[in-house]
Amino acid sequence: MTPIIIRAGNVWDGLAETPLGPREILIENGIITALEKSVQVPVGAQIIDLPDRMVMPGLIDCHVHITLRPEMIGSFWSFSGGYKALLGAEAVRIHLMNGFTTVRDCGDMDLHGYTVRDVKMAAEHGIIPGSRLINSGHMLSARSGHMDTTAILSPDCRAWQNNLADGPEEIQSLVREEIKWGAEWIKFAASGGFASPSDNPVDVGYTKEEMECLVATATQYHRPVSAHLHGDDAVRMAVLAGVRSVEHGAMATKETLQLIEENGVFLIPTQYAGVRSARFADSEEYWESIGNNPYEKMKMRMYRDVLLENARNLAKSNIRIAFGTDLGIMSYAINGAVEFGEMVTNGIAPVRALRAATSVAAEMLMRPDLGVLAPGKAADIIAVPGNPFEDIAVMEKVSFVMKAGTVYKSA
Repeated sequence: MTPIIIRAGNVWDGLAETPLGPREILIENGIITALEKSVQVPVGAQIIDLPDRMVMPGLIDCHVHITLRPEMIGSFWSFSGGYKALLGAEAVRIHLMNGFTTVRDCGDMDLHGYTVRDVKMAAEHGIIPGSRLINSGHMLSARSGHMDTTAILSPDCRAWQNNLADGPEEIQSLVREEIKWGAEWIKFAASGGFASPSDNPVDVGYTKEEMECLVATATQYHRPVSAHLHGDDAVRMAVLAGVRSVEHGAMATKETLQLIEENGVFLIPTQYAGVRSARFADSEEYWESIGNNPYEKMKMRMYRDVLLENARNLAKSNIRIAFGTDLGIMSYAINGAVEFGEMVTNGIAPVRALRAATSVAAEMLMRPDLGVLAPGKAADIIAVPGNPFEDIAVMEKVSFVMKAGTVYKSA
């Protein structure tokens, strides 16, 4: 690959408390090899001038669902795996163009096949343009739990899903099956949810024995575990069982947040999808604008005060927050970078929100090559037209995107 030098008017490296000022970045064979005030220009190097841009690491969204669309939810479960693969291809392209060079899918919604794996392979082989994709397989769920979609069907329709398991033996078998088909993480529904029809967010999806069996099986195969969690009881059980990441954690008490912090567990709060809905829970106009899910509206109104209190407590904590949007549950017409503004609105400092989508996200995903601009790191680089430390909304205006040394969006 031709060497590339980016000349940036300002740089933030994913770690520092403040921007570093003007810098030059040398990229060779998809890797950053120098980041200095001035670098030596190799013969034949391509120069990219971004004098009026803030240059920073490519963003990481740790919680998306590329094979789901809320606009289609009425007929979604009848769609073929092939069609869901096309939705996934569209999703990873959208993420990339919005500056998210890496995303982790947190639940393949093809509940008969393994579509996220196929989209990941297509992106890696250059068949489709898209973000680097980390695959969590299907969200494992108890029957009647958060991901049992048969609850929306007639009782005499004996539907089959490849993500349902009860009891340690079934759970152990299903974890191994997901790993066989390419799951890099294991994700399970430890509590009920808001958008689903038959469960409550305070429901606990699995017993202590079942959670411990799930985590132990995944650990034997060197797979980290993430858990869909809302209710406080389920959060505590999953943390003590050994999960690496808590997804949502929307109703954890102050004491349970302290437990998360003490155990070094990461938390992905997905606040635009959750806290924002709680804030506007009484607005019929708001619910109409996002699809008017009757289950979610009812439960958001029921638990609004708890959700808002949790957001305030999280902002005051020292928990390692990683960035996630829950896009797919939310419409892909939404730029996932709105999560930054929601986090700041809820009291999270801009630098903490930015690290959540860069260096902290890379740490959670155990990808030391990502999330930071420094020699030896992957050349995943974006630029925005302003200073997000002063105006976080500029994160919604990414004007330059490079992934692994290839430019996909040019300013």
